[in-house]
Amino acid sequence: MSYAGVVRFLRGKSNPADGATGHDHAVEVSAADTSQRAAGKGRPTPSRREAEGRKRGPVPPPPRTQREALKRMRSSKQQRREASATRRQRMLAGDEKYLLPRDRGPDKAYVRDLVDSRRNVMGLFMPLALFILVTILVPSPVLQQFASILTTAMLLTMVAEGIVLGRQVNRRVREHFPDTRSSRFGLGIYAFTRATQVRRLRVPKPRYTPSSPVRKPARS
Repeated sequence: MSYAGVVRFLRGKSNPADGATGHDHAVEVSAADTSQRAAGKGRPTPSRREAEGRKRGPVPPPPRTQREALKRMRSSKQQRREASATRRQRMLAGDEKYLLPRDRGPDKAYVRDLVDSRRNVMGLFMPLALFILVTILVPSPVLQQFASILTTAMLLTMVAEGIVLGRQVNRRVREHFPDTRSSRFGLGIYAFTRATQVRRLRVPKPRYTPSSPVRKPARS
């Protein structure tokens, strides 16, 4: 079958020269746009490696001898130890910047003060666990029966004391920090966990001794 004329199925550009001109024009516009952006910033965008290098400073030259390499390694280890010791001291002192997220906030500091200013039966939790371990290893039915009764009584006492302590802590915290975001259950568990720890191992260190009055915190 023949057609009378030429059938054009796709619309194309009638003049190839026009297409080339349009392509060149697009390239010129893109180059002009890129040059304008570069001129607007004043400098090309630095790569990530260049930015990190500027933050860290100049890279030291590689060690020339094995002795120098060992010296640098010992120096870096000493610096890391000193930094770790500094963070540890800051954490024990109660510096907010170095505390764990669970210990941050004036309400948590007040809870720690309330727990540290009183004597708790829950403080015997770790010695009680050690005593249970010893009685399990000793093959004595009489001792094991006595340990079982004592452990049950101590655990019940600790649970009751933890409930009372949680209520007291929540009441005092809500009184001085009405806008606190900590939940009642969370504050109670935090106080219970703090009370079950041995005083010498508590982090941060206690600021109050047992039976000492706790200073009222400043309202934020």
